[in-house]
Amino acid sequence: MDTNPHTLCVLFSQLGLASDTGSIKKFISAHALPSDVAIADASFWSPSQAAFLGEELAGDSEWAEMIDELALLLTKH
Repeated sequence: MDTNPHTLCVLFSQLGLASDTGSIKKFISAHALPSDVAIADASFWSPSQAAFLGEELAGDSEWAEMIDELALLLTKH
């Protein structure tokens, strides 16, 4: 059983990205997600990152809520 907290910082770590607050803010500022593109289909993910995001959303995993939050942050900026 996964007992890690499902926070934005941990999600970024899962994706192999720098996960400190400053790096997350910088990533969000540098990457825009068009409202008509699913987060897993965004061009800025590596194939493994996109697969993780897509699988977690499709399986409605515990990560789905945090991935949705990230998608919202990427479309709002």
